[in-house]
Amino acid sequence: MKKARFKEEQIISILREHEAGAATAGVCRKHGISRATFSKWKAKYGGLEVSEAKRLRSLEDENRRLKKLLAETMLDNAMLKDIASKKW
Repeated sequence: MKKARFKEEQIISILREHEAGAATAGVCRKHGISRATFSKWKAKYGGLEVSEAKRLRSLEDENRRLKKLLAETMLDNAMLKDIASKKW
């Protein structure tokens, strides 16, 4: 997986800079990001505090782990059903 260039704290500070009155094009040029990236960040992190962004990240990680566990459990269950249905 590609490593992110910007941490949540940096993203929020960039969005705050825009909220302070800087032009979108100027902010994007200054930090070397595209307008599409800026729009995605604004949709995801707009109005969040740094602590809330960290909490969001931890919840996403926990959700990812739980989905992986569920998928593994469903695979094990399917294998057991397949084995039980065979005639010996």
